[in-house]
Amino acid sequence: MTEVLTGYDPAEDLDTPEAISVFINEALKTEDAAYIAHALGVVARSKGMVGTAEVVGLSSEGNPTLKTTLAVMKALGISLTADVVG
Repeated sequence: MTEVLTGYDPAEDLDTPEAISVFINEALKTEDAAYIAHALGVVARSKGMVGTAEVVGLSSEGNPTLKTTLAVMKALGISLTADVVG
């Protein structure tokens, strides 16, 4: 018997500020600029803001600047914070 798999869009589960915070914080932990850019795009989709990342010049193929990343985060209503490592 063949199992049918359906597509999963994580944006569908980002329906609270807390879920968005956890999602972005996990992306930030990777320290991978492309993945963080992708995660911000997912959050933008979850908020119905398709194209937000493109409008401010952020793409998962590029290496976003901090200025660009902060602009996207501001548009999404989230902020960047720092924690002690270790």
